[in-house]
Amino acid sequence: MGELTNPPDARSRIPAVTDDEKRTRQRPGWARRGLAAGSGVLAGVASLGVAELASAAVRPEASPVVAVGGAAIDRTPAAVKDWAIRHFGTEDKTVLQLGILAVLMLFALALGAAALRFRRTGAAGVMVFGVVGAAAALNRPDSTGPTDALPSLAGALAGAAVLFLLVGRLTRPGRAGEAADVPEVPSSGEGWDRRGFVVAATAAAAASVGAGVLGRSLNGARGHAAVASRASITLPRPASPAAAVPRGAGLAIAGISPFVTSNSDFYRVDTALVVPKVDASTWRLRLHGKGVARPRTLSFDDLLRRDLVERDITLTCVSNEVGGPYVGNARWIGVRLADLLAECGVEPPSRGGPADQLVARSVDGMTIGSPVEDVMDGRDALLALGMNGTPLPFAHGFPVRMVVPGLYGFVSACKWIKEIELTTFDSYDPYWVKRGWARRAPIKTGSRIDTPKPFARPKAGAVMVAGTAWAQHRGIDRVEVRVDDGPWQPARLAAEDTADTWRQWSFPWQATRGGHTLTVRATDRTGARQTDKRTRTIPDGASGWHSVVVTVD
Repeated sequence: MGELTNPPDARSRIPAVTDDEKRTRQRPGWARRGLAAGSGVLAGVASLGVAELASAAVRPEASPVVAVGGAAIDRTPAAVKDWAIRHFGTEDKTVLQLGILAVLMLFALALGAAALRFRRTGAAGVMVFGVVGAAAALNRPDSTGPTDALPSLAGALAGAAVLFLLVGRLTRPGRAGEAADVPEVPSSGEGWDRRGFVVAATAAAAASVGAGVLGRSLNGARGHAAVASRASITLPRPASPAAAVPRGAGLAIAGISPFVTSNSDFYRVDTALVVPKVDASTWRLRLHGKGVARPRTLSFDDLLRRDLVERDITLTCVSNEVGGPYVGNARWIGVRLADLLAECGVEPPSRGGPADQLVARSVDGMTIGSPVEDVMDGRDALLALGMNGTPLPFAHGFPVRMVVPGLYGFVSACKWIKEIELTTFDSYDPYWVKRGWARRAPIKTGSRIDTPKPFARPKAGAVMVAGTAWAQHRGIDRVEVRVDDGPWQPARLAAEDTADTWRQWSFPWQATRGGHTLTVRATDRTGARQTDKRTRTIPDGASGWHSVVVTVD
């Protein structure tokens, strides 16, 4: 008989492990961890690219970055919003979107790194972000229904699939199908598919970028009809043209703001992350509500056929700090709002009308409440169709917006307007009122030094101090300047256009060497002097005197 042998031990069938392999298994490589984290970023890019493409089939406002950004704006405390506008100006929306993308990429990095051990859990984490985006889109004021959730969900599915497949190339073959609670085991040596990972990552990156570019292009094409409708508009001559700006209303002084603010330089403060592009040919305005005896729905052509009014009106944003830039003057053309309301049977409260608040609704979901008494008291409150001789720019409300002299924009200047409802202040709080701002907000008397700029170094001798002052619908009667703690001295007022526009002023100063503080204050036609009491912009506009510090050489 042959010699008996013991059965081979099962462990003897396992190939010998080299010292290098032991060290690799004990200490997973940083390179592979980095690739896993990079896979998370690629998954995030895939999510955004596919979501952008899907939003082209729904609407641009449904994309997750826009939806989440809008939700963030809605839930941000008023003080934080005010801080963002103060520090970032009109770029606050860009900063917000970049911040959202940065946070998304950080989480994507973390999910990618985690997926190296828990592959399915990492992919599920991507899906959670999709649910968040979908919920944000569905809860936006301008949501059009369940389809708004599709871009976020489609993007999340794509991102989860990309992460799952890429991490699968980094783990030991055969482990990919295990349950999410079982850790993935990073392979050692040649156990992971280098070539497969590179090919899959390259394909995912190319497809994701391609989807994003295509989606952005398609979304851009959606606005072509609106662009074409604006280009086809020729504003008719107004039945009531604005008077010519008086000679001397605009001072020829270097550094002072132009009397008329160009469309491109006019400030823009709103909550729209994507500027709505509305086709004027399909636009409609619905007017209804309490005390409206004859509700109406008007088209853009209906407004064009009416008698148009042209007026110079200065607008001021309630977020404008003392000496701030959010004030501008333009020539507006439109329909007198009081006439339209009267035709619908609306009476102001002073004549027994039951509604004291006019709520304007925008296509982006914004609601703005204005006192009915103010828009019907004889001032030139307009449904504006044009700005400085052209149809409204998209960023400033095309095709139609409200312009009401004497009221801050958050209680009057509804852009992209689509609806006017008559109601009461007691029964409805518009968007900003719900967030702590005032229900009624007449513009406070203000003034600003435009030149010299803060910390300027003018030469000793004659220095021209100049700027603007405003008290819309009341008019500016007097502007005074003080040097250091000296007496107040009257400034020279430029010619006045109307009580609804700002007024320029100048003060010739004999500057002496050293540091100086220049301060300005204004008095309106009611005799009310601009207060020196400093207040925040919240809840009804900033107040205080504007000062600049200069050093005279």
